[in-house]
Amino acid sequence: MASDGERPTIFLSYAHGDQAQAQRLAAALERCGFTVWWDALIEGGTRYAKSIDTALAAADAVVVLWSQQSVESDWVKDEAAQGRERHRLVPLSLDGTLPPLGFRQLQVIDLSGWRGRADAPQFDAIRRAVATASGQAPVERQRIAGPRVSRRQALAGGAGVAAIVAGGGGLIAWQKGWLGGEGAERSIAVLPFKNVGGNPAQAYLSEGLTEEVRAALSRNARLQVLAATSSDTARDDSGGATAIAAKLGVAYLLSGSVQRSGDRVRVAMDLTDGKTGFSKWSQQIDQHLTDIFAFQTAIARTVSNALSVKMATDEPAPGGTRNVAAYEAYLRGKALYNLSKDVATDREAQALYENAIAGDSKFALAHAALSRVLSSIASVDAPANEIKSTFAAAIAEGRAAVDLAPKLAEAQVALGYALFAGHLDIKGSRAAYDLAYRYGNGNADILLLYALYTVRARRFATARSAIERAVALDPLNPRAHRAAGSIGFATRDYAGAVEHFNRALELNPDLSNAHAMLGYCLIQLGQFDAARAALAKEPMPMMRLTGQSILEHRAGKPAEAQRAFASLVKDVGDTALYQQAEVMAQWGRADDAMALLERARGVGDAGLTAITSDPFLDPLARDRRFRLFVRQMRFA
Repeated sequence: MASDGERPTIFLSYAHGDQAQAQRLAAALERCGFTVWWDALIEGGTRYAKSIDTALAAADAVVVLWSQQSVESDWVKDEAAQGRERHRLVPLSLDGTLPPLGFRQLQVIDLSGWRGRADAPQFDAIRRAVATASGQAPVERQRIAGPRVSRRQALAGGAGVAAIVAGGGGLIAWQKGWLGGEGAERSIAVLPFKNVGGNPAQAYLSEGLTEEVRAALSRNARLQVLAATSSDTARDDSGGATAIAAKLGVAYLLSGSVQRSGDRVRVAMDLTDGKTGFSKWSQQIDQHLTDIFAFQTAIARTVSNALSVKMATDEPAPGGTRNVAAYEAYLRGKALYNLSKDVATDREAQALYENAIAGDSKFALAHAALSRVLSSIASVDAPANEIKSTFAAAIAEGRAAVDLAPKLAEAQVALGYALFAGHLDIKGSRAAYDLAYRYGNGNADILLLYALYTVRARRFATARSAIERAVALDPLNPRAHRAAGSIGFATRDYAGAVEHFNRALELNPDLSNAHAMLGYCLIQLGQFDAARAALAKEPMPMMRLTGQSILEHRAGKPAEAQRAFASLVKDVGDTALYQQAEVMAQWGRADDAMALLERARGVGDAGLTAITSDPFLDPLARDRRFRLFVRQMRFA
């Protein structure tokens, strides 16, 4: 951090087309006593050039100029992401453009009316924000400093680091909140499309179309699309449109119905203003199933136009098919997988996805879905001797999906998870996860999975930011709150995690793992009676017995602890090697813990993905063998 008397250094990030405005701002900042590190050729060169990383690491603040051009610049978004993760980000908007999703939690200073005057209110706000980021009092105007410092000079001389703009690690919400202020005018819930005709066997079609239309809308960075679980709570709501919109906290509702006749479907849609209850737009379209993916994009474009929100692209969502039988098999498999019921339904979903791929080998969404279900089976249900082969199949399907549709977020996240859990390689899977976030950061499910990955990578600020957005987009989804609680546990925010787990269980009292994770947090808080009650309600033996083994040891009841551990070993066996290692670490038996971790690595136990963020392994943190184990797995 720049000390008193030193000139704070600003890294200025902008798109090449905004060079003139960037130059004007840089000159004004330098006249006020800041050192500005910038370059008119910032768009050129190697994307992750060492010089850029060095400059970002040296800057006291990272000032990003958002505009219609820069929100499309990968370079600017990369630099902004580094500034955000280091808590150095000071965002400005040159023309009133919203930052892209992922950068809307910080207050943005609007420069659209600034004409270059250093005494303007907008510029005064910039000076205060940068000074705060630099940990100094606001710089007085009379402290006019010397000549502009070039990138080369700045690299040679170096500079300090910055303090967080929002202070105390907190985030200032965009304008009036995620669904407040201007953003609320562009928030929408896609209600479950009705299955006209009432044939339960056709329900998968209306449900699948609802989900695909929602996904197409979420590709528009200027729309805030409520995710499936929260939107679906209105399925049986008898209230009117205004009541439903108020309940869901959105400005607009998109409702519809689906009727099938052979290979054609008729979809009737209505866009309703949630404030007035009046229809803003309605349309009925007959479409052949072979054109369904282009049709979904057409719906998204029409809705966006009705809300005066420009689509980033008119291209159909990637990864689809024109094979009707393949598409139907995919939708049926998806309906089963979404049940998250048991291994039997997962196996049925696997078979349906395989049928879809047999019908169209280039159906990327089906390959991605098959990869996801195989990873789920390998993580939870596969025998120890089948874990590696099942993950290998999941990786192969993920790669096939990515090869077919590189911009399909579902493909990238499926490959990322299969690589992470299957190869236990946190670094090797980062590229896929980051691409999934890049192409799907308006999708709550993608955000959730990205958050769970980044917390394992100890990118805690990024994980918290992503899960906050996921919860905001899907506030009534118990899985989102369970994930937020898991991230709280990993970041040692046990009290905050308890709130999320309680909320998850309010929404779904039977949610797997939630009772156990709540119990884990209560153990860490020393609330043993409450932890005991929570663990007793957990239906998953592996999670319940692990918690009870640790709890009773902490509570000074060795016989009960030993009894729970014996059941964990006998009843769950080698599928819980990682959990057994957690217990041994908590019991202070480091040698046994390390032996179990080695065995877990041998069978490819996916529990090892939590190894660098797991509080239950903290007793091993200073053990040389444990640190070597982590390095060998490329986790650090």
